[in-house]
Amino acid sequence: MEGVPTGYRPNVGVCLVNSQNQIFVASKLYMPGVWQMPQWAIEDGEEPLSAAIKELQEETGVVSTELITEAPRWLTYEFPPSVKAKVNRLSRGEWHGHAQKWFLMRMISDDSEVKIASSEVDPEWKWASPEEVVDQAVDHKRGMYEEVIRTFMPFFNITMRM
Repeated sequence: MEGVPTGYRPNVGVCLVNSQNQIFVASKLYMPGVWQMPQWAIEDGEEPLSAAIKELQEETGVVSTELITEAPRWLTYEFPPSVKAKVNRLSRGEWHGHAQKWFLMRMISDDSEVKIASSEVDPEWKWASPEEVVDQAVDHKRGMYEEVIRTFMPFFNITMRM
């Protein structure tokens, strides 16, 4: 896939905001107190934006969105040793971490559309401030989350189209 740094597994991430510029996060299963923005692996031959839209719909039930922007480059994070061993075993690969293409999307419906369907994420979810998103991220993703927020912050005040 073009632009993905060598040795990193390609992924997509969605920074989904509501009309109050709060960010959607879900509780990570088996990691109490850890919250994350929606993110998933990209299938072979799949375009990042298509993967982001498809997975957001499948995993959260959210279909009413508008794309605001995408991050200009792939953002990476390293796996800690225990995560690296598990990911490499399950994916039959040899990855240092994830390279993620991030998209900023605005939800244009109400919260009743959210229906968590993931086996990796607890059905618990919330809207959080940018600071909370970073503070409540798992340690190895915190730096990347800071970069996602910095990248998208100038776009948060775009008004929602009705």
